Amino acid sequence: MKIATWNVNSLKVRQQHVLDWLETSQTDVLCLQELKMPDEKFPRAEFEAKGYRSWFAGQKTYNGVAILVRDGLNVDDVSVVRNIPGFEDPQQRVIAATVEGARVISAYFPNGQAPGTEKFAYKLSWLAALHTWLVQELAQYPKLALLGDYNIAPDDRDVHDPQAWEGQNLVSPEERAAFVGLIELGLVDAFRLFDQPDKAFSWWDYRMLAFRRNAGLRIDHILLSKPLAAACTFCDIDKTPRKWDQPSDHTPVVAQID
Repeated sequence: MKIATWNVNSLKVRQQHVLDWLETSQTDVLCLQELKMPDEKFPRAEFEAKGYRSWFAGQKTYNGVAILVRDGLNVDDVSVVRNIPGFEDPQQRVIAATVEGARVISAYFPNGQAPGTEKFAYKLSWLAALHTWLVQELAQYPKLALLGDYNIAPDDRDVHDPQAWEGQNLVSPEERAAFVGLIELGLVDAFRLFDQPDKAFSWWDYRMLAFRRNAGLRIDHILLSKPLAAACTFCDIDKTPRKWDQPSDHTPVVAQID
């Protein structure tokens, strides 16, 4: 089963990109973030025409997440959860479903703006709530995949210029500690299971020719529980959609689970 995550930065703008990429990549399960559309606008019929069922949690203008699953794969509809249970939050950032017996979570982590701000405090409280919920999820679902835009670059290897970014949002000690906390739950960074090239990133700012200069960050991740990590045979960043017209500032991260 090929799984992937992609922050599309507006599904309305990038809908055809997603449809084209699904066709060429032959992905079985795609987790989307930053839909930026309410549920009633979600293009369910268009994805169904391409052979994918969809589950989503949207809102107007901001946030929004979805899981697309290829026809023929079993999904337990009863198990679908929107947002973090017990964490009151109007922002639509999480959707989870059980696909072929594996728990798949699509998550759009808060950006945080800057350390010391209210948005950063919200990010840390959201991360703490996610951690608590994942303890329960892992107890119920030994096979679990957490995919999404984490808005965290976990290591200096994941930053094009670590010195320039030192102490800033996305690389702060608090955010990196929260990422380590997820690893300590027994999750594994699928990308780091394999030898990877230097300067491998999943996000590039639209400004200052950042993509052309490869001045990016690796902030989109696939974390796998140990049973899935043991079955993971491939994980890579597909930079192709970032080269298309009107691209998202993120590009897909893909993993193969055999």
